[in-house]
Amino acid sequence: MSIDVGARLRSVRLSFGLSQRELARRAGVTNGLISLIEQNRVSPSVSSLKKVLDGVPMALAEFFTLDLSVAPQAFFGADELVELGNPEVSLRLVAAQRAGRQLTLLHQRIAAGAATGEDKPGQRGEEAGVVIRGRIELTVGGAMRVLGPGEAYYFASHLPHRFRNVGREACEIISACTPPTF
Repeated sequence: MSIDVGARLRSVRLSFGLSQRELARRAGVTNGLISLIEQNRVSPSVSSLKKVLDGVPMALAEFFTLDLSVAPQAFFGADELVELGNPEVSLRLVAAQRAGRQLTLLHQRIAAGAATGEDKPGQRGEEAGVVIRGRIELTVGGAMRVLGPGEAYYFASHLPHRFRNVGREACEIISACTPPTF
């Protein structure tokens, strides 16, 4: 079975909402190369294709196995969120199965008195969130603040950080981090 690399690249590029020029910029190649590949006027080497896919980003294996006939799911019921935490610190992940996911979006619920654990460094990237209900004590890089409903945070993930519910009720937070860590 032969795979139409050009048509596949075009479908992947469009599914990420990228123009040829934007994909080329992200990948560090010319937009002419993207155009030639998509028209099947040039057959890219494995290393060239990997470089182009790094602009999405997407692994070679995912590129060749991704089912492009199925549109990515856009809406998720509450029962479709995947639980990654525990009863004390619930972390419900949105779009867990989405191929090429660029961020982690979580609905967090932290029980009264519960905490996320050690104040330790995270990974590269960024984290942000908005408190929906309750109060959370957030420590980031030695600075601490208690946040309530409507208040938010945004910090570099590599900084040591810790969440602790200091209220009498569960705290709910909608948060995102990039790159995806779950």
